[in-house]
Amino acid sequence: MHILVINCGSSSLKFQLIEMQDQVEQALAQGVVERIGGEALLTLRAGTRRIRKTAPVRKMRDALALVLEWLVSPESGGPVIPSLASIHAVGHRVVHGGEKFRSSVRINAKVMTGLEDCIDLAPIHNPANINGIQAVQEILGTEVPQIAVFDTSFHLTMPEPAWMYAIPYSLYRRHKIRRYGFHGTSCRFVSQRYRELTGRSEANTNLILFHLGNGCSVTAILGGVSVDTSMGITPLEGLVMGTRSGDVDPAVLELIADKEGMNIHEMQALLNKQSGLLGISGLTHDMRDLLEEVQENGDRRAQLAIDMFCYRARKYLGAYMVGTGGVDAIVFTGGIGENSDVIRDQILRGLLRFGIELEPEKNKAAVGGQEGRISRDGLSPEVWVIPTNEELMIARDVLRLVTT
Repeated sequence: MHILVINCGSSSLKFQLIEMQDQVEQALAQGVVERIGGEALLTLRAGTRRIRKTAPVRKMRDALALVLEWLVSPESGGPVIPSLASIHAVGHRVVHGGEKFRSSVRINAKVMTGLEDCIDLAPIHNPANINGIQAVQEILGTEVPQIAVFDTSFHLTMPEPAWMYAIPYSLYRRHKIRRYGFHGTSCRFVSQRYRELTGRSEANTNLILFHLGNGCSVTAILGGVSVDTSMGITPLEGLVMGTRSGDVDPAVLELIADKEGMNIHEMQALLNKQSGLLGISGLTHDMRDLLEEVQENGDRRAQLAIDMFCYRARKYLGAYMVGTGGVDAIVFTGGIGENSDVIRDQILRGLLRFGIELEPEKNKAAVGGQEGRISRDGLSPEVWVIPTNEELMIARDVLRLVTT
């Protein structure tokens, strides 16, 4: 079965075409269309063949049409598939499912209405996800099954004290204002892979999981389910991120708005797009560039951004260790979590009194997609690096739902 996995943003479309058959789980092609709405940049890869080009792309349907055309053209080096009829199902990453969607679902008219009802919770992301679903229907037809896989559903197991905000309860009742959490698909994949590597059962899976990339979150998992997570009603809350501020005193918004003459929408843009590593360093949101800048030039603000990033992660680790009563493992994933031994070391340095210490050589070796335990033998909790694969997790959900 060929499954097309789509992740639609406000001005981008990411995709993977994955073959799922018997024990085969293979990505045949992948890529991204960026800057939709103007002269878009397409980065497409199939096997060793990689193409970068520009093309005018007005809307999401046009972006999808270009991707599908490439998959069946000689330009992809194959073609990758003989015809569009070879796409048997489509899986969509949907950012927000609110309280309506506790698991992945096959998309129908009722589900589409539910997605529209969640737009208030994710006004930028959910409309883009809906556009992607509609684009698939228009191009591939309504007979091709489509599955919605939600970032939020994994965290709906949190107990009420973890997801409630200390605001008037009536606001939750009327508007469902609460912590939802994100990176749920990544959490599912990584915790499942952890069980495969260790032989543990789901009921015996107790983790603190750091997903560190441009977006960052930390999740406490007990008995295989989420019991707390750092992101909130939106992905803005929690850790310091690439361009997001993470936790901020809400009174700061009014103060900055008054001093700078900004409205609430401009404040949201400031906290989401101009803060985090970028805002502190004044240089970049990319952790790799910041580490290089510190090493080569000793840049003070780059170092400050790194220190804040690591300290916030360290504080959440402490909170979740106490909140859970202790776990069996700490797991790092995501672009930074999988590839930066320096950041992992700084977050966990000096914690031997709590049973945490890295094995330096194992930590340095665990980069570039390598997985494994990186803590010293005999210590608990163990520390692991496990690369995530959200697209594969989505494809597995699609396969399960269309074949049962």
